[in-house]
Amino acid sequence: MTSVIGANIRRFREDRDWSQARLAREVCRAAGVIGEPVGRQEISRWETGKRTPREWLPFLAAALSVPVDALRAPQKPAESPLPTLADFLPEDDPLSPLGARTGRRIGMSTAEVLQQRVHGLRLADDVLAGGDLIRPALRDLRRAVKLYRENTYSSEVGRQLLRQIGELAQIAGWIASDAGQHEEAERIYRIGISAARQAEDHTLAGNIAGSLAYQLSNTGREVEAVTLAEAALNDAGLGAPPKARALYLDRVAWAHTKAGGIEHGQQAMRALGEAAEALSEDTPGTESPAYLYWVDAGELRVMESRVYTELHRPLRAVPLLRDVLSDYDATHTREMALYLSWLAVAFADANEPEEAVSVAERVIAISSDVASERTAERVRVVLRKLKDFSDVPEVAALLTEHQTA
Repeated sequence: MTSVIGANIRRFREDRDWSQARLAREVCRAAGVIGEPVGRQEISRWETGKRTPREWLPFLAAALSVPVDALRAPQKPAESPLPTLADFLPEDDPLSPLGARTGRRIGMSTAEVLQQRVHGLRLADDVLAGGDLIRPALRDLRRAVKLYRENTYSSEVGRQLLRQIGELAQIAGWIASDAGQHEEAERIYRIGISAARQAEDHTLAGNIAGSLAYQLSNTGREVEAVTLAEAALNDAGLGAPPKARALYLDRVAWAHTKAGGIEHGQQAMRALGEAAEALSEDTPGTESPAYLYWVDAGELRVMESRVYTELHRPLRAVPLLRDVLSDYDATHTREMALYLSWLAVAFADANEPEEAVSVAERVIAISSDVASERTAERVRVVLRKLKDFSDVPEVAALLTEHQTA
């Protein structure tokens, strides 16, 4: 349980918008020590109450520019504390150095090569599924972490390596999730959140956290998903690029949608509206991280249509999905199958089983060639939905043909 001192350390740190890694460096600087006897992991232990700073307390106070008594003073409970990503960091620190680093000295060119590999993997994910990419993705992530832990480099190069590990963890986690390896994906995402926060890249941390929230939404952990999606939005702050805020809000909308209930549905619709407003601020000349290249108005329409489908509002969902699919890139077969699956469900909700069957046949045909657990699960969802219309000949024939699914 978090101690009074731990809660105060965290509060003062977040007031300064510092990561745990940044506070660790400032404490060591205040103490005048060589090396890093206090690291991100130790700060985490202090904040969660697993350890007490004791002799480090004066240096903590100096680093945070507060009196020592301020760290000991009980605080009045906040009205409703906002969730933060610190609650979702891994228990240990998989990015900590391996004792005395014995590797070579590396420069920014090494980080740039890693950046190119990350981007290549992300582009490959546009056209290939998780089952095809899981091995190279995990291999690249292991190599990147090993590179960071074993070699020496400047602080600037170290931060860039951490950013690339974060980006790599985001796409590797996404690939693992698509392959149905959800525990592995969660572990990878948490490493990525840690790397991004240590690099003090709040936009990247929010992107990774949103990806994990999306997985939690789809795997029966809806309450956690809402907390994490909102933490990603809160931690990134209003300074995040418009595309990033739009994506965070999309994840918030989906998390509330999957949580179910009238109130969550209203929160989902509100988040969708705010996502559209955020994206409208992405004017020419506005800079966004390269990994957000795919976030555009079309993707927001996709999420909006999916939310309407899940909320059983087919009259809103069907036109949106048809519009999106009419000019969607056919080379992105996995996404095509996923979006068609929501269209099939929307037709079923609209009491149009024949139309639903026609779309379902396309979903099944496309999914048969895609090594994705996401599309496989959506096929199962569509077939379960069609069972409500088993007395319709077209539906009965489809269910009989694919009963093993």
